[in-house]
Amino acid sequence: MPRRVEDLGLGDRPSLDTLVRRLGAGGGFTAKGVADGVDLLTEMLGDPGTTVFLSFPADLVATGTRGVLATLVRTGRIAAVLTTCGTLDHDLARAFRPYLHGRWDLDDRELHRRHLHRLGNVVIPERNYGAIVERKMQPLLRRLWAGGTRAISSRALAREIGASLPADAGSSVLRAAYDCDVPVFVPGLTDGAVGSQLWLFWQDHRGLSLDLLSDEQALADLVFGARRAGAIIVGGGISKHHTIWWNQFRNGLDAVLYVTTAVEWDGSLSGARPREAVSWGKLKPSARQVVVDGDATVLLPLMVGAALERLAAPARRRRG
Repeated sequence: MPRRVEDLGLGDRPSLDTLVRRLGAGGGFTAKGVADGVDLLTEMLGDPGTTVFLSFPADLVATGTRGVLATLVRTGRIAAVLTTCGTLDHDLARAFRPYLHGRWDLDDRELHRRHLHRLGNVVIPERNYGAIVERKMQPLLRRLWAGGTRAISSRALAREIGASLPADAGSSVLRAAYDCDVPVFVPGLTDGAVGSQLWLFWQDHRGLSLDLLSDEQALADLVFGARRAGAIIVGGGISKHHTIWWNQFRNGLDAVLYVTTAVEWDGSLSGARPREAVSWGKLKPSARQVVVDGDATVLLPLMVGAALERLAAPARRRRG
């Protein structure tokens, strides 16, 4: 028999986990998806037999959600990160320079005149982005070259950048990945400021090459070595596709959580629902799948916070 829709109570100032459980009991629209998503997220993160892939686009790293992504990596429950080149850009830049609050309706011509970039409602001073990336990347590349590096993979470059960031950069995704030995794969490595710095360095060091195929081998090793495979996929694009594409070679993911604002009606990969991935063999027909529609900067902190709270509860009970 269907469950009764229950009204939400907030008078007792519930914890994140309690609030999410009540969202599920409320049975309303995206709220139900959030509750189901936290159930699946907790299941994946809590299962040591599941190899968990985390996929997200770079724009989130320009926001405070960067700290949530770094927290996920630091749990030790993420096997690999798949993302876009802009993650390297923003994570590196924000380790040394701030990004600023803005508005959606700012005058972009005026921003351009003042050397300010707009990313949604985030404002990035030009000197806090391209200039700082160049200032940090060129010495790093010169050091690697002097040490004998002639070919570099995206995961090796991400690791080198993470190692170069301050040890106290707690909200940095790349520093967290370096500290926790989590590989970061960037299949579109030239599509961003760090990629442009590689090209610039290559002008005078034509012996340098990108070893993207070793990234594919390392990713294949993770996929084929997985007893069970799960994925947390935020947004779409190349990082989403790379995650599900490789998992088709093991007959599909066993579990997947999508958090997205994209629609499926244009036929894009970004908007494609998990059921479409089943037709390609990227997701097993029996796989657990949840799609939560909405802005990840709101949903991800709530969902990750609730899942980590739930995972910590048994440990608290044991200590008690």
